[in-house]
Amino acid sequence: MDDRIYNVAIIGYGGMGSYHGQLMESEPQVAVIGVHDIVEYRMELAKAGGHKAYPSLDAVLDDESVDVVLIATPNDVHKEIAIKALQAGKHVICEKPVTITSSDFMDIVEVANQKNRVFTVHQNRRWDEDFRIAKEIIEKKTLGELFHLESRVQGANGIPGDWRQLKAYGGGMLLDWGVHLLDQLLLITDSPIESVAATLSYVLGTEVDDGFTSYIKFKDGLTAFIEVGTTNYVKLPRWYIKGTEGTAVIKDWDLSGEIITRNPEVAHIEPKPIQAGQGLTKTMAPPSEESTLTLPIEKPAPAAQTFYTNFVSVIEGKTEPAVKNEEVHRVLVLIEMIFETAETKSVIHRSI
Repeated sequence: MDDRIYNVAIIGYGGMGSYHGQLMESEPQVAVIGVHDIVEYRMELAKAGGHKAYPSLDAVLDDESVDVVLIATPNDVHKEIAIKALQAGKHVICEKPVTITSSDFMDIVEVANQKNRVFTVHQNRRWDEDFRIAKEIIEKKTLGELFHLESRVQGANGIPGDWRQLKAYGGGMLLDWGVHLLDQLLLITDSPIESVAATLSYVLGTEVDDGFTSYIKFKDGLTAFIEVGTTNYVKLPRWYIKGTEGTAVIKDWDLSGEIITRNPEVAHIEPKPIQAGQGLTKTMAPPSEESTLTLPIEKPAPAAQTFYTNFVSVIEGKTEPAVKNEEVHRVLVLIEMIFETAETKSVIHRSI
């Protein structure tokens, strides 16, 4: 018997909605059959792409041929649409951030459980090669025991000129790129968080943050510095990872960088002093070439499943979701902590 094809209707056909449509063209078990958007020209684009243009959300939910509703609207209406779709018996994929608050998210999960429907969030950056490389370096203990990491994304183009600049719609960089970086961080360690400190940036003068920095300490001793910036004309490395036996740098999405580790076959060699400005230093001298190994950044093996193949497997009861709802909830709680610590200008000590 051939694998069943699940029909998808996309709600919101802007940048991400149309991107989902492109991605699903190569997926064997999902097919976009229709679109609903409140902007007329996007409906015309959908029709030009061979999709049915639904006049309303209710029309989508009334169509029994629709198996899955994919939500790619502004953040503030995710909850309302998701609950309606679940109550109509549809499975649901929602763009991130799934909701603006953690309590709203749990309201959705409750309905999904009641209706026995699959609800998942499109945390697509879990499949990014740079993250998968960083995670593999840490899991294999290539650098020894991990004790500090820095993860950042930076650009110089400000916030996209649309609803993402408005607080009522759930705009701002913490709820945009911050969701991805914090989600990746919490997948790297299963240790509870011990404390959080953060600062939000409002350099551009918008009502939402145009970036943030956050310092997070875990109970196992790991420290993490997470940063998102939209006013950086020179970017810092995407990943900077420190372990007891070495350091790794992944500079950008082109996967440039290097890994430098202690050479286990060479005894410690005392560093030679170097000229540093107007003085000499051994402390800040680089390690000798003889005592270290320099390794390249290598691409990871292809992921076992794509986001969509995993989603279908979950519907069919064959596997666990790649993006678990309890993981999504933990990220939202951490985001709320970051907003709180930035507003109160204090360090929050709270275990999550």
